[in-house]
Amino acid sequence: MKHVRLTLDAGGREAEIHPMYDLLVNAEYVERATAMHWNYSGKELGIMHYVEGDIDAFRDDVAAIPEVLDYELTVAEPDAFYVYIRDATNPQLRQLFDLLDQSPVVVIPPVEYSPDGGVSYSVFGPSSAIQSALEEIPEPITVSVTEIGSLAAVPGALETTLSDRQREAIQAAVELGYYDIPRTATQEDIASAIGCAPPTAAEHFQKAESKLLRSVVPP
Repeated sequence: MKHVRLTLDAGGREAEIHPMYDLLVNAEYVERATAMHWNYSGKELGIMHYVEGDIDAFRDDVAAIPEVLDYELTVAEPDAFYVYIRDATNPQLRQLFDLLDQSPVVVIPPVEYSPDGGVSYSVFGPSSAIQSALEEIPEPITVSVTEIGSLAAVPGALETTLSDRQREAIQAAVELGYYDIPRTATQEDIASAIGCAPPTAAEHFQKAESKLLRSVVPP
């Protein structure tokens, strides 16, 4: 049994897979997006995303996509929102999701969309089943394995909405003693550790704090 971290890339041909895939990785106003939960029934896909970006521009573009059957958006924080989308699937998307639906391999949320077109996520299951699924991923998608480990390496649910920089900042804050009593690190120490200006570091870990707290204490 293996935990494997994968990155899928359609090489600029995301619209051939599905228009929503194209929107999430190529829209200039989407800074970051993650798929948190989903349900696939063959002809339809219901999916919940967390998106950082312009909610009004996103709403306008989603409303113009014929494959989107229904949607709802809710503001999460400034410049970030949750969106539920019910999509009609096409043959390309069904081929991709059928691989998962017919396999013992478990996909572990979140699925992270990158502005460079990549889609990263973790899977866990029998090594042979993972290998079989990878060999059948349809064109034009290519897949690369970025990490292999055991069940202990499976990502935690509380990290679902953290960006890489937010995760890096909160990890540095913990390791340096920012949350120790008495406190043994400053915002300047965190900034130095992650290679950015103190105000930028403060923004990263304060946003991370907010997201982690909201996951256990709903507003």
